[in-house]
Order: sequence, then structure tokens, then C-alpha cells
Amino acid sequence: MAHTIVRTILLLALVLYSEVQAQKPVAPSTLKVMSFNIRYASNFGANSWPKRRSGVVQVIRDKKADLIGTQEGLHHQLLYMDKELKNHKWIGVGREGGNKGEFMAIFYRTDRFKPLETRHFWLSNTPEVVGSASWGNSVKRMVTWVRFRDLKTNKEFYFWNTHFDHRSQPSREKSAQLIVSRVNALKTKLPVILVGDFNAVAKANRAYDTLTDQGAFTDSFDTAKEKVNAGWNTFNSFRKTEKGKRRIDWVLTKGPLTTKRTEIVLFDESKQLPSDHQPVTAIVQIK
Repeated sequence: MAHTIVRTILLLALVLYSEVQAQKPVAPSTLKVMSFNIRYASNFGANSWPKRRSGVVQVIRDKKADLIGTQEGLHHQLLYMDKELKNHKWIGVGREGGNKGEFMAIFYRTDRFKPLETRHFWLSNTPEVVGSASWGNSVKRMVTWVRFRDLKTNKEFYFWNTHFDHRSQPSREKSAQLIVSRVNALKTKLPVILVGDFNAVAKANRAYDTLTDQGAFTDSFDTAKEKVNAGWNTFNSFRKTEKGKRRIDWVLTKGPLTTKRTEIVLFDESKQLPSDHQPVTAIVQIK
């Protein structure tokens, strides 16, 4: 009889303990995001894709990026990266439609994130028209975004990836305005992380002002507690990276999250440069 009572008490205690543990708030966790213009593929010359591709993958591995927004990648480049990055999958569409043209691909760790919703739109007066262009664009420009669930914390967030035009300032400004309106249309309280090659200098371009003022995004380099290589350019033109204020690749955030650390990744310049852009990373914590 005594053994039965003891066993019953222990079982009740175990049940109560399990219920208390289940009711505890999920501990906040950090994730590392990266923006990386990998440069479209060329099969010939000093900076051809075959010479660079292993370096692109190695940078991502070394930095242990959980989510990567890539720019300029052609389909076969992304297939190579998909094969080499065993723990990641990717989402994207060519800016000419289907597998044609450059992608704003998003790579994500499959053991950490589950994609819940995906959208693509073009930076033009007709955003839903595949391959459309306006505002003086010399090439097609677009956005790919995904709503993810973090399997570690069960929290959801949006990850947006884009590439603004490299010549038309009106296009950059209109693109920023369109992104702001599209984010506002979500009517969400979830965090939004926006990465990309904006072809505009942070703090010195109206496109940046639109996103950070009207769009209420914050620049990870402003809010991060730890800033690494903050005084370097992010475009190197396949030459030695220089210090300066030409930071055109950004990680912007909006909503309930904090940025712990941000970095402009500098390459080992004794070897083949992986790209003509420096990747930018940010370690963020979703509240």
C-alpha cells in the first residue's frame, strides 16, 4: 500500500513538473543573417566563377550564417552552393522569370527554420508582372521574401532580400518606397529583416532615408552592441578592400528584435577574392 502511494505521488509530481516546464516562456535565441552579393558567373578571366565558387561557400561556412540573402546568383551558381552547403536549402526565382536571370535567393538552415510563406515581386510600377521594370532601370530588379518559423524558439519572422539598381537614383528611391508600402501592407507585428545590395551609400542616399525614416527600419550598424570592421567599404571591385564610407550592402531590421553584433566580412586578400562585394552579417535576437 505504501509503495502504491509513493508511486502515485511521484507520478503526480512528474506531471506537475512537465506542465510547469511547458508553461515557461521560450528562452530567446540568436540567429546570424548575412547579405552577400556573390557576383554573377563568368566562365573566363581572372575572377571567373570556377575560381571563386569555393571561396563563396567557405565564407558562409566560416561565418556560420543561418540565413543568407544572396544577390546576382545565376541558377547554376545557386545549384553549386546548394550542393556544397549541406545544411541549407534555398528559395528564389530568376528576375527574368523561372530560372532565367539573376536571383535574390535566400538560403536557410533546414534544421533551424521552416518556410511558411514565400513571395516575389518586381521593383516597378507593376510589381506582380514578372520581369517588369520602371523608373529608368537598366536591368530588372526584384524582391524575394519568406516568412519563417524558428524551430528552436517557435517564433516567426520575415526575411526580405533585394538588389537595387546600380545606375538610376530615381529607381533606388522608388524601390525603397515600394518596399516600405509592401512591408506596411503586411500589417504585422512580427520582426522583419531586410538585406540586400542597395547600390546606395548608407546615411548618404534618399533610398536609405526612406527605409530608415518612413519605413522605420533600423540599421544594424547603428544598433548593434558590437561593430566589426564598421569603417570599411562593402564594394571592392575585385581589388584590395579599402576603408571608407561606401557601405552599400545593408542589414536592416524592424519590429521586436535586437542586434547583438554586426560585421563587414573582410577577405583574405592573399587569395582569390570570392566576390566584388564584402558580405555583411548581423547576429540578431528575436524578442
